[in-house]
Amino acid sequence: MIYTVTLNPCLDYIMKTENLTLGETNRSNDQEIYPGGKGINVSIVLKNLGIVSKALGFVAGFTGDEIVTRLKKNGVDTDFITLGSGMSRINVKIKDKTETEINASGPVVTEKDFARLIENLDALKTDDVLVLTGNVPKGMSDTTYAQIMERCKNTVTVVDACGELLIKTLKHKPFLIKPNIAELEGVFGCKIILDDVKTYAGKLQEMGAKNVLVSFGKNGAALLTETGEYITCPAPKGTLVNSVGSGDSMVAGFLCEYLKTGNYKEALCFAIAAGSASAFMPHLADKEEILHQREQITV
Repeated sequence: MIYTVTLNPCLDYIMKTENLTLGETNRSNDQEIYPGGKGINVSIVLKNLGIVSKALGFVAGFTGDEIVTRLKKNGVDTDFITLGSGMSRINVKIKDKTETEINASGPVVTEKDFARLIENLDALKTDDVLVLTGNVPKGMSDTTYAQIMERCKNTVTVVDACGELLIKTLKHKPFLIKPNIAELEGVFGCKIILDDVKTYAGKLQEMGAKNVLVSFGKNGAALLTETGEYITCPAPKGTLVNSVGSGDSMVAGFLCEYLKTGNYKEALCFAIAAGSASAFMPHLADKEEILHQREQITV
């Protein structure tokens, strides 16, 4: 079973406008609302690919109830912990000639709340997969994911985070980490060109990561495997429609293919196909579009 953790989930409220003007009353031409958060996105794409997962984390207030309701309607299994105060975030995304986002901060998670999540994770088995992704909410530290991994030592772990939140997990040897170029530069504090990605991915392996998947956006991605193989793959060409959830879709695509075949090269191709499919669609990719994009990819 795959478990995804979203510590600070949200409702993404997407509004489409024309000629957005600051300081004036603007009206949207269209609006949509989706459950969001990086781990939730992974679970949704996995569901679209026919893979069962369970979404874990914290929700609060009427917005938290709506997140759970919408996920269940979409066929995603959940086991969120309901906080005693506050409310889950509503993130506003305004799509005009450019895209503007206003992300809320979300509720405070206490040590007692976190202890409840840790206790739930004790039920995970050695063949389960745990996906830790996204930032942590107020009240939690940059050791949060490391603490979870310390408790889940025998579980296959995937980490998609940045900065110290990622670095502090590496000593626990995550099976897969997925930084993008900007996050890789943030870890090492320098500008990194594509030719140098293998070197810096290797440094992350030296720090403990087993497999390092680095995304380049429209330029594709590269994978440095635990066997030392370095594989690069371009992304298919298309028109960017949606910038939200592409990286999360890559994680879902990688897991879907790797758990089926154990083949790193195919897992990389499928990861890029899933990420590209979500980028080319109004929301997260469905299976048909992912398979279509996979046909366009050659390592």
